[in-house]
Amino acid sequence: MQRADFLSLAAKALATLTLCAALLPHAQAADRVRVGVFPSSAALPFYIAQNRGFFKAAGLEVEEVPMTSHPLTVQAIVAGNIDGAVNLVTLEGANMESRRAKTLKYLSLNGQNSAHVIEQFVVKANLPAKSLKDFKGGIKLFSAPGPANIGAARAVLKKLGLVEGTDFTIQEQPINMHASVLQAGTFDGGYTLEPAATIMVAQKVGKRVETGVIATHLLGNKNASAFAAGAVLADKFVSERPDVAKRFADAWARGVKEAQSDSSTRGYLIAGMKVPPELAATVPLPRIVMAADLSPADVADFQKFLDLGVEFGVIKDKVDAKALLKAF
Repeated sequence: MQRADFLSLAAKALATLTLCAALLPHAQAADRVRVGVFPSSAALPFYIAQNRGFFKAAGLEVEEVPMTSHPLTVQAIVAGNIDGAVNLVTLEGANMESRRAKTLKYLSLNGQNSAHVIEQFVVKANLPAKSLKDFKGGIKLFSAPGPANIGAARAVLKKLGLVEGTDFTIQEQPINMHASVLQAGTFDGGYTLEPAATIMVAQKVGKRVETGVIATHLLGNKNASAFAAGAVLADKFVSERPDVAKRFADAWARGVKEAQSDSSTRGYLIAGMKVPPELAATVPLPRIVMAADLSPADVADFQKFLDLGVEFGVIKDKVDAKALLKAF
C-alpha cells in the first residue's frame, strides 16, 4: 500500500471514529424529566417506576422535585420548573386550565372513597367524637394545604349542617405537621391524607372519624370514585417532547399496575414517604386509573367533582372533564 493511500485511509478512519464519538453520548444519554411529588401515598407508582428501573428502561432520567402544596406545584408547572407532577389535586389543575388553557393534562386519576382511602377526618385519640356531626362547640381543625383541600373539607362540614366560626374553625397546615400539631394540642382534629393518617393512628396520636368523605357527602354515593388528584404533564412538555412524554406515561402506567397488584411495592413508601416499616403494608391506596382506561361512569364522577369545585369557589369557570385528560 502506498504511503499516500495509507494516510488517506487513516484520515477517513479517524474522521469516522470522531463522528461516532460525537454521536454516541447523544444516543446513550437519557432524557431528563423533572417531576413534582407531593407527600401522599398516591405517589407510590413514582417510587416503583424509579426503583424498579421502569423510567431508566424507557430512556429517562427522572428527577424528583418535592412539593409542599398543590398551588406551588401548579406554579412550578407554569414557570417551567417541572415537567409534570405525580399527584396534583384535580381542582387545582382544573382551576389553572379554566384561567389559562393548555397548561396541563392528566394522564391518570386517583379515585378515592371509603374503600380506596386517601382523604379523611381525624381527631385526637382522647376526644369522644364518633362522627362528623360531633364536630361542634368550636372544635379546632386543620386541613391539608391548598384551596382544593380546605375547600373540600369546608364543603363536607357545611353539607352536614355545621357552621364555620360557630361549630368549628379550620386552618391549613403542612401534611408533615399534622401529627405533631395534634399531639401538641394546637388542634383538636382535621382533614388529612394518607399516609399521614395511618401514621398518627398507629402512634395513638389520633383516630379516624370518617374516610372517603368526598364520595359520600359531596358526590352523594359512597361507592363513587372521587377523582380528587392525579398525575399530570405540562401541555408544553407533551407538545414539544411527545416521544419523551409517551415513554414517561408508559413507565408510569407500569408503576400504577404494580402498585395495585403487588403488595410488596408498599415498601417503597418507607424511604419515599417516610412511612415506618411496620406500617408500610397497611397504608391504603386510591384506585389509580390511566386516562385511557376510565369508564363513562368514571368520567361522569370526575365531571361531577369538577362541577362541585366551581360551586365552592375553587375553580373559576366550568371545565370539561374530558378536555383535562390525555390518553397515551
